[in-house]
Amino acid sequence: MDLHHLRNRIDTLDDQLLNILNERMELVKEVGELKRSSQSIIYRPEREKQILDRLEKRNTGLLTRQAIDAIFFEIFAVSRNLELPERISYLGPEGSFTHQAAESRFGGMSEYLMLPTIHSVFESVETGRAKFGVVPIENNQEGIVIETVDFLREKNLSIVAEVLLQVHFTFASQADTLRNIKRIYSKDIAFRQCGKFLSEYLEGMGIELIPVESTSKAAKMAAEEPDAAAICSSISARLFGVPILFDNIEDSDQNRTRFLILAKDFVNIKSDDDKTTLIANLPNTNRPGVLYEFLKDFNDRGINLTKIESRPLRGEATFRAWFLVEFLGHRDDAPVQEILHKYGTHLKWLGSYIRISQ
Repeated sequence: MDLHHLRNRIDTLDDQLLNILNERMELVKEVGELKRSSQSIIYRPEREKQILDRLEKRNTGLLTRQAIDAIFFEIFAVSRNLELPERISYLGPEGSFTHQAAESRFGGMSEYLMLPTIHSVFESVETGRAKFGVVPIENNQEGIVIETVDFLREKNLSIVAEVLLQVHFTFASQADTLRNIKRIYSKDIAFRQCGKFLSEYLEGMGIELIPVESTSKAAKMAAEEPDAAAICSSISARLFGVPILFDNIEDSDQNRTRFLILAKDFVNIKSDDDKTTLIANLPNTNRPGVLYEFLKDFNDRGINLTKIESRPLRGEATFRAWFLVEFLGHRDDAPVQEILHKYGTHLKWLGSYIRISQ
């Protein structure tokens, strides 16, 4: 079979795909009209997961689960924008890993609002300027994002979903060789996470490492200075037109960041694989055994705790703390209801949502 014949077959399949997608969008339009008439929520992560799980079970071809997810998340995003256009705020700048995480769920068709701080993302959702907000919550190499955790307690927003993103760094520069590079720009955390590359490739060359506020800013500066380089994401390098000299330069290929999608007054329907996040402001934490008793309540009910982070209770002279708690299960599960009822106003439920496999 020659190349011309193969291309003709691909063109035929593309035509069929286009017709099928348009047929799908007609049905989506009808669903959107029904949802608007009943004031139903457009974004349903548990429904999307059901579709992806079903497709994975039916799949007998070359597509991996990751490939299926990537293709259909874009289809879902286009579908949602037919039902109801969405504005998504995210922690900038443009080309950041948070931007990448947002697009991985809401696609290229959504309207994006790039904001400079985590606080401004929370505020944009709280005031209705954005329907959803995307912020980082933790990196598995560097730990929790304290600002996000603190605002989860202070603001009244719900967690809609989590996004797990593999973090890969590139080394980008307009310089032809490493010898011509005088400066490297990046965020301080990126320098730490790419230490092996820096020591193995650039040790003793007298190159200055200059921290900037973001890896996107680093790519922009490298684009403007021919003797500079940037450690940045591949999306930032492409965005600012900086050639990539080395890819995947991070020390650990297990470097991942978890992001949260936030909304106002959002409740997910229970699925078969949920996670719940809440804030615990326990009474009389200076009394011996208070935290133990709280954790024992989860153990006694067979609830698997996956995270507990303590934060200082500001505005008091004491050294009391409150806690961010995550566990497997949904708010509507009977054992979870027992705990929520027992502790009452000392617990703030933030959301029950589809758990992303680690």
